Amino acid sequence: MFRYGKGHLSFKIAIDIAKGREQTTLDDDVIDNIRESRERVEQLVASGKTTYGVNTGFGPLCDTLISLEKTSLLQRNLLLTHAVGVGEYVAPLVSKLMLVCKLHALCQGYSGISLEVINRLVYFLEHDIIPAVPEQGSVGASGDLAPLSHLFLPLIGEGSFWIGEEIHGATTILKEHALSPIELKAKEGLALINGTQFILAHAVIGLDKMAYLLDLADVAGAMSLEGFQGSNAPFREELHAIRPFKGNLAVAVRMRMLLDSSENIVSHQDCGRVQDPYSIRCIPQVHGASRNAWYHLRELVEIELNSVTDNPIILSSEEAISGGNFHGQPLAMALDYASLAASELGNISDRRSYLLLEGKYGLPRLLTKYEGLNSGMMIPQYTTAALASENKSLCFPSSADSIPTSLGQEDHVSMGSISGRKFNQILSNLEKILAIELMLATQAMDFRRPLRFSQILESNYNTIRSQVDHLEKDRLLKDDIQAMITLVERRAITVE
Repeated sequence: MFRYGKGHLSFKIAIDIAKGREQTTLDDDVIDNIRESRERVEQLVASGKTTYGVNTGFGPLCDTLISLEKTSLLQRNLLLTHAVGVGEYVAPLVSKLMLVCKLHALCQGYSGISLEVINRLVYFLEHDIIPAVPEQGSVGASGDLAPLSHLFLPLIGEGSFWIGEEIHGATTILKEHALSPIELKAKEGLALINGTQFILAHAVIGLDKMAYLLDLADVAGAMSLEGFQGSNAPFREELHAIRPFKGNLAVAVRMRMLLDSSENIVSHQDCGRVQDPYSIRCIPQVHGASRNAWYHLRELVEIELNSVTDNPIILSSEEAISGGNFHGQPLAMALDYASLAASELGNISDRRSYLLLEGKYGLPRLLTKYEGLNSGMMIPQYTTAALASENKSLCFPSSADSIPTSLGQEDHVSMGSISGRKFNQILSNLEKILAIELMLATQAMDFRRPLRFSQILESNYNTIRSQVDHLEKDRLLKDDIQAMITLVERRAITVE
């Protein structure tokens, strides 16, 4: 049972909550903190003290005072005017994660939100009525203003919801649930739409997906090595102990596990080959570097998951600090780094696929006995090359750009929302690249029979062969490739 506002929110717990695998609760002391924070805002309003977003306009209008009578209209207008997102809607899981992340931040008692709003957001999650959010429009500073505005429009009876795989207007769905639109009070609209939860949701999904793909890349590398009859010497503990990067060490351990007790490895230990190409020999160094980037992103994401990123922060009934915790730069830069790391996994995977086609060390060219009339496995590597190239083009760091907004008040922005979206595009391409390498590696392993491989590689070989037959003569490979992609997406390939 995860406690909003109190528990430590990890990326795995966030995923579990969004997927309904983890229950949540609001403890009494958290409810007390929420109420106390709201009372502080009410006291600030009553005092007449100028406080950004409480009794002033927003952005460049921060020096414009707003009367007490118009406070609620100000907050409503804030959501309406900032809901300017465009493009396709993000997946419901992204919206759910945004809600989970926002709830945890709001429940920490620094945002001045009312318990009524908190309870309504909890209701949305528990009843799986999830706001629909367009994917484009955030510059990643002042937080993710546009996507968060869309996320919270249904609170005031505007916007739309995901119901299953369909989108319905918020007014209709609220009526079906006997819910009335909420009239937002001072500071509440600003508390809702300031924050990094759009960037953060993409980072959480990417972390979860990349964790599996890092392990899968090792499996694909090991299967390609077995098909190529490469050496396991580059994974020796003694070698990596003298250059002990955390990711490298982890990959070397995994490669030793994946190749353990392989008859194929033993069969060619004295073959006289001195060195394998880098795509085989340097798996710990390349995969390990990508793993190091993942470790770094996980560290930053889990700090952000447990942070308060709206503005201003309410410290007392007399003090509110207007700062920049909503700025997405800490995640934007790390997401760009992780994008490069994911792209490199695909880059080296494509090279291994190519290597298996060259016809070396007992493998037939193009992995077919009947080359000439048959193209064998030649053309799937075209696809991995195309995907690897596309990923390279997506690696330009979004955080390197900044375009001033808000009449210059927001004169440096992170573009972190773009970093997060591109990260997940690259990971989606990586799934396909690794799926194709696994298909080619399994074909290559066929030519090493009757020798046996490690238990885990034999298990994966059987899983793949249950969906994709050995290629004897040319056939339509599109269905085989899709079957492999489905295995990867379902995480049906065992990685440990």
